[in-house]
Parts: sequence; structure tokens; C-alpha cells
Amino acid sequence: MKGIYETDLEGLTLIKRGKVRDIYDAGDRLLIVATDRLSAFDCVFPDPIPMKGIVLTQISRFWFEQTASIVKNHIVSFEVSDLSPEMKRHEEILKGRIMLVRKTAPLPVECVMRGYLHGSGWKEYQKSGRVCGIELPEGLQEKSRLPEPIFTPATKAESGHDENITFERAEGIIGKDAAKFVREKAGEIYRFGHDRLMEKGIVLVDTKFEFGKIGDEIILIDECMTPDSSRFYVAENYKPGMVSENYDKQFVRDYLESTDWDKTPPAPKLPDHIVKGTTERYLDAFKIITGKELEI
Repeated sequence: MKGIYETDLEGLTLIKRGKVRDIYDAGDRLLIVATDRLSAFDCVFPDPIPMKGIVLTQISRFWFEQTASIVKNHIVSFEVSDLSPEMKRHEEILKGRIMLVRKTAPLPVECVMRGYLHGSGWKEYQKSGRVCGIELPEGLQEKSRLPEPIFTPATKAESGHDENITFERAEGIIGKDAAKFVREKAGEIYRFGHDRLMEKGIVLVDTKFEFGKIGDEIILIDECMTPDSSRFYVAENYKPGMVSENYDKQFVRDYLESTDWDKTPPAPKLPDHIVKGTTERYLDAFKIITGKELEI
């Protein structure tokens, strides 16, 4: 099984090639194509992860539909049949991995919700007892559940690592009203997703949302609670301070932490078993989250 590393769709105008997604102009819309590229530690790896882009798109579809009553989103369609004739010519590549979306002005702040102490949050807590300026109880371990989920914004980086920031700094970047709105909505979506995943035996450790503006309206954009933007752990063996089974990129991160790579480009080639294992975890995540087998 081969993955799609990047697209080059004849007759279409490529606006941007992101870490994972290729974005094309579609008049008053955007066509977002999720490739099988993998990004970890803010570096794009040379090996595609087969099926990854399709899994990301279809999990996002599930959550966008489930959370539409909480906050509006940018989705127009997930169906190739709704695309223009020029785009439909590329159906073999696009099927299952596209989102036709409204154009927005993305807010320059990533909206991270954490229900558990992990990743950069754990590293920050070890140094200061805080995460993004939020004081946390003493004595927490890595992966400890927090007293309540916290909103920990970050600045977006086109290259290099994103930077965790305080809520007050986020207010200074996007405005007080916008910061309050995205904190509230990110929290609602996280709690909704966390509760539903716990029923399925999965812990939603943390997740990242992005929002954009159309006029004065702020809506949810990009992706929603996928293995790329979230940490999913098996609930029955998720314990503070212990290694736990996961369904996300943590599998890749753990492997990379065991190597001598210094987390700066160029990213190293991934072994076949890591590529295969990542595909398997993403497919398992889809089945558990949606309750369905992936059919394209």
C-alpha cells in the first residue's frame, strides 16, 4: 500500500502546501486535500503514512457533524461529487481525503485544550508548576488528570516549534472578545469529545483546535479531534507515570525520542515497522471513534 505524499492537480491553483494538507483555490471556497505526510516535532518526514489523510478527513467529518450545534464550522462538503468538473477529474486521488470549505481569515493562535498533563505541558509544569501561566496543584505526575480541562493557547509557527503562551498574551494577539469566545468553544468541544470517547474506552488527553473569521463571525476550521491534532490513549491502561497504549502520533514521537535525532530538519527516514504501525493505529482510531470500518 502506497501513500500520497503530495498532490499536483493539473488545472488547479495550489495556494499552499502545509505540513500535511495541500490547499487549492476553488473560487469563493478552498479545496483542502489531506495527504499522507507526517509531521512530528514540527518537522515533516520523508515517508508517507498510507491512508493517514483519509483517516484524518473522515474523523474530522465525524466530529464536525457532531459538534455543529456547539460552534459553526467551515465545511461546505466532503464529497467529490460536489466539486467543479475541473476538480472531479482528479477523483481517484481526492476521494475520501478532501474538504471543500468556506474561506476564512485564520486566527493566529492555536487553541489547545488539555485534560491531562502531557507533552510540552508536562515539561513546562516540571519547570514552573504552571502551564501557560495557569497554576496547577503540586505533586502531579506525567499524564495526571487535571482538576479541570485547561485552555493553553500557542502561537503558530510556519517553521520551527510553536510556542505556548498565556491567555493574556492570546488576548493581546486576537483581542479579548475573540480569545474569550475560542476558549469557551474549545472547552465545550473538548468536554463533548472527551465524554464520548471515554464511553468507547479512549482517553482524549489533549487536542488542538483552530478558528477563523468570516466578517465578525468566528468559526471552527482545519481539523477536529484527529490523531494528528490530539492524543488518544487506551483508558484501561492509562495511568499517571506509566507507558500507555495510544492511537495517535505519540507512537512516532516515542520512537523518535529513542533515537539520536535532534528534532531539527531534515527529519530522518522512518523504519517500515513505524510506518505500518502508525497506519494501523490511525485506522483503529477511526473505527473506535466512529464505530465503523473505513470505507472509501
